[in-house]
Amino acid sequence: MDALSHVLSLLRIRHSNGTGLDAGGDWAINFPAYDGIKFNAVLKGQCWVKNQDDEPFLVKAGDCVLLTRGKPFIAATDLNLPTIESSTVFDMNVGKISILNSGGDFFLIGISFDFEGDTWGMLTSALPSFVHLKNVSNQVSVLKWAIEQLSVEIREESLGSELMTSHLAQIMLLQVLRFWLGPGQTRFTGWLAALSDQRLIRSMNAIHEKPMYPWTVAELAAIAGMSRTTFTQHFTKVVGQSPFNYLTNWRMQLAADMLLRSERKVINIAFDVGYQSEAAFSTAFKRRYGCSPTQYRAAKFK
Repeated sequence: MDALSHVLSLLRIRHSNGTGLDAGGDWAINFPAYDGIKFNAVLKGQCWVKNQDDEPFLVKAGDCVLLTRGKPFIAATDLNLPTIESSTVFDMNVGKISILNSGGDFFLIGISFDFEGDTWGMLTSALPSFVHLKNVSNQVSVLKWAIEQLSVEIREESLGSELMTSHLAQIMLLQVLRFWLGPGQTRFTGWLAALSDQRLIRSMNAIHEKPMYPWTVAELAAIAGMSRTTFTQHFTKVVGQSPFNYLTNWRMQLAADMLLRSERKVINIAFDVGYQSEAAFSTAFKRRYGCSPTQYRAAKFK
């Protein structure tokens, strides 16, 4: 399994919610801090989006925005307008589409979703607060289909809508990341940046395909076609941590997931992630999570 698929496979969506906004005229909405990730697609009209840290940007019909850091933000046709709280717009609606100012000029659909565990932190730490993809719905056919299907789910609220929305959230997230990893995109430091590096992606995929293997930096450098020193320097610059630290952290995330998703013995999980003794594994796990594997498992099921 490649690195992106492997990480996304550990993202367990705890909650997802699909909504729509049908607005007319001029408006400005203040959105509070939130948990998880928000995905929005504008199907009609346009609006400005801004938070307290980043420059405002204009989102037009066909654009998609992934909001990743949980920061409060404003969406508005004019940022100079006084804002109204999002709760006054969305909490009182009947059904999943909220109407503002009688609607008709602007239409947006979105999914908000959060995850169990801490794997999602690995994802969001590699992304900016906003991932703005222009006219993406016309460039990526799968994403276009997913947006259209979400629109149907929101409008019709059919049987199984909650499950469908959850699956659509995963599809949209994957397609946005694929598009964002394409040529010409500006990326932050992190494991996602490594997936767009043709040399590093080979060593990253090797780690994810065989996390239990006793990898050496020399072996990973050879897979990348680089010298040991050059590989270590380049990997650390792009990913933000050394190859050994990345391997260790990934093993710990796999172990944490297995502790929560299975009843397997700690020693067996230790072997699966490359440790030859339970003591060595427990030491590494406690360094990462601040508690033993047994305590971690028990705390999550209280």
